[in-house]
Amino acid sequence: MRKLVALPVLSADALSSVAYGPEAMLAVLVLAGGAGLRFSVPIAVTIVFLMLAVGVSYRQTIRAYPHGGGSYIVATANLGRVPGLAAAAGLMTDYILTVAVSIASGMAAVTSAIPSLRPDVVPIGVAVIAVLLAGNLRGVRQAGALFAAPTYAFVLAVLVLVAVGLSDAAGRDFHPTATPQLSATESAGLLLVLRAFASGSTAMTGIEAISNAVPAFKPTEWRNARTTLTWMVGLLVVLFAGTVALVRLDGIVPSANETVLSQLAHRTFGSGFLYVFTQAATAAILLLAANTAYNDFPRVLYLLARDHQAPRIFLRLGDRLAFSNGIILLSVAAAAIYAAFGGKTGPLIPLYAVGVFLAFTLSQTGMVVHWWRLRDRHWRKSLAFNATGALLAAIVFVTAGVTKFTEGAWFAVLTVGLFILVTTRIRHHYDTVRAAVALHPHAVEVPSRTVTPPGAGVGPPRATGPGAPSEARAEAESEETPEEVHPLSIVPIATLDQAGMRALAYAASLQQPVLALHIGSSEDEARRFRAYWDLWGDHLPLKIVLSPYRAIVAPLVDYIESLHHQRPDLTLTVVLPEIVVRHWYHRLLHNRLAARLRRALRPLPKVVVTTVPFHV
Repeated sequence: MRKLVALPVLSADALSSVAYGPEAMLAVLVLAGGAGLRFSVPIAVTIVFLMLAVGVSYRQTIRAYPHGGGSYIVATANLGRVPGLAAAAGLMTDYILTVAVSIASGMAAVTSAIPSLRPDVVPIGVAVIAVLLAGNLRGVRQAGALFAAPTYAFVLAVLVLVAVGLSDAAGRDFHPTATPQLSATESAGLLLVLRAFASGSTAMTGIEAISNAVPAFKPTEWRNARTTLTWMVGLLVVLFAGTVALVRLDGIVPSANETVLSQLAHRTFGSGFLYVFTQAATAAILLLAANTAYNDFPRVLYLLARDHQAPRIFLRLGDRLAFSNGIILLSVAAAAIYAAFGGKTGPLIPLYAVGVFLAFTLSQTGMVVHWWRLRDRHWRKSLAFNATGALLAAIVFVTAGVTKFTEGAWFAVLTVGLFILVTTRIRHHYDTVRAAVALHPHAVEVPSRTVTPPGAGVGPPRATGPGAPSEARAEAESEETPEEVHPLSIVPIATLDQAGMRALAYAASLQQPVLALHIGSSEDEARRFRAYWDLWGDHLPLKIVLSPYRAIVAPLVDYIESLHHQRPDLTLTVVLPEIVVRHWYHRLLHNRLAARLRRALRPLPKVVVTTVPFHV
């Protein structure tokens, strides 16, 4: 992507947080009345410093990981598996809440302009999530001017709002407008200030997005990514600081019926076109911010599944080349949380802060270890930047976890703990299965002789026109005696393990032609499997089909259909190795390939699917 496109597309999550970050901070301070609101500017200055520090820290991450360095990758590589899982838990919590919070805040922007929709925010919000689900399952991707427009419109709207508001304030020598009479329900103590700081810090969500997407930039990728990150942080600082300053000067206080940004726009623009434009731009960028999670959440699940720490179904690409299972899980989780909290932004903020800053902390701590190990040119400066970012992020994480524990942060902490426990058990199960199916000397006897399929069965298609032999055209299942059946066994083999060897041995024992079929994801992987096959002894013919998108069933079915049409006289028996686990819940961790293949091949005549179980 060009920087002019990458900036709005990858910054939507971070910049849209201006719509709810300052309001989340003020919603806590207003509990102490006017005395509490006086802390808004010092807290905002602290958050701006935090934004700059974390932004500089992620510039170092981009330089160190030019192929993409998300929190899970950085933490796992430098701190170990469990910290990596904790970072992944924080990220996934962040992405789920990004959808829920963005939709809730977007609905608040809409209902501020159209109050009559307020009773229906939950069904409308869930419907919006359903639309995002449908669009992403169909392969909609963030690209081009269509997705850049909402971000640029929002930036323009807020910049104009701040500029006009400050100009009006200058006319009165920047004297703040008196706030309405407020009754305090809490004292303006340290605990209240820390809670407000933790809530306002959610304006930093999404800063990591650019470091995840470095390969998406045009060359030189890492340099363009760093430049884009700098612009994003600069815009975020200006928008956040300008909004808080304007709130303070205009005496705005949070309201249950209208967002702070809407109050500012009403005060500055009235109810005309500019107000409508501001609210529409706010709702649009929040919708785009929700959609960014649909790119990142399934990718984290894919990385976890690749490392055997999540079910393998999350490795699978759908028909539209999207990680469909991850997209569905994200939508269901976000919709459930959104509905459970009544579509309100405020109660979701405590959950949001914990996940965001847990991922920040572990990512930046991992970078400190990275520079300490590498010690290349300028490593001390880079280490200092990342150490500062890690320390500040850790302070916010602890502050959010402690001060907002009873408000919902306990749920986020519990979710992280359960996530680590579940993923660790999943990894243990896969390790157990891998040890059980691993080949060892004389584990499975190879066939005593080579059993080959008919030559035409794997070669070019035979003629099936009017002049072709009648047996080549006969597709009806009319065999009545064993002599009329012309069998060919096809054994799909993913890896050379004991389960696969048993399936091959079973097929060969039937004393009928056998063809091994391997679905490879790349040329390198195909060559590697061929080398293993030759080392085993090349006892059976092997066909390798490339599937660069890691799909298994579709290319397998396509090949079998092609073979069926080439040789309709053959009865094809697909022999599948199947791992049989002890507990029912372990079945969720394994691909139900046999069932899916049966459904796909059922319309074809003279195709049989059988399984060879391997119990672990």
